[in-house]
Amino acid sequence: MERPAWAPPGIDISVPSVSRIYDYYLGGSHNFEVDRQAARRAMEFMPGLPKIMQANRAFMRRAVRYAVAQGVTQFLDIGSGIPTFGNVHEIAQAASPDARVVYVDHDPVAVAHSQAVLAGNDHAGVVAADLRKPRDILAAPEVSRLLDLDRPVALLLVAVLHFLEDADDPYAAVAELRDALAPGSLLVLTHASYEGIPLSEEVAGGAVGVYRDIRNPLVMRSSGQIARFFDGFELIEPGVVSMPNWRPDGSEEPEDGEAPEDPYAFSGFGGVGRKA
Repeated sequence: MERPAWAPPGIDISVPSVSRIYDYYLGGSHNFEVDRQAARRAMEFMPGLPKIMQANRAFMRRAVRYAVAQGVTQFLDIGSGIPTFGNVHEIAQAASPDARVVYVDHDPVAVAHSQAVLAGNDHAGVVAADLRKPRDILAAPEVSRLLDLDRPVALLLVAVLHFLEDADDPYAAVAELRDALAPGSLLVLTHASYEGIPLSEEVAGGAVGVYRDIRNPLVMRSSGQIARFFDGFELIEPGVVSMPNWRPDGSEEPEDGEAPEDPYAFSGFGGVGRKA
């Protein structure tokens, strides 16, 4: 298999990556055939996966704009993935030029591309780290350089917590990050769920099985389980809801537009909470 020039040395391009699969769903070009094969297998069970990812991105953009409107201009985006058009720093800095963003991911391709995209942007950086180890994230030099944790920060956990199994204790990871944030900070979160998917759980489970087969288990949690991640935060109206129902404002770019009539866009949940 020929290694593309953009692929960082040392990564195994024969093993699928969830961030590159996500990139494929969004129409990106930084994925390998092994990623595309895994994505197509998952779409055999759940053909609306790209629509779910588009709804997820559109939610994230609305939440970032909401944060800036509330005076929060620092962003810690964990599980940020491979940069695509309309990333957090683009949305935040368009609304507030002084906004500061730190991206965090453990995929070397995602980190390398983030570094390339952010070259020359003094108000944004990237950290190679894993959500399972919050202390490593909080102690990273780029976090210290760019973020003042004594002031409110928007913590983004967008489409990442469902890749943490219960054995990873994701609730403890979120709580540790929460405790490091100043009052007024925001938690922006999306999570996969069987609730809302226009398929039987058995059929949708086929797509979940594809992620298990590539050793990146996708953990589907209920709306109640997802709401538990907001312990210590006051939920912003309308609460934990399907992503298109969280403060729709018509601002999404046309290519993102999760049409209300498309039932797949309403799969999974998103929400925003504020730390008291």
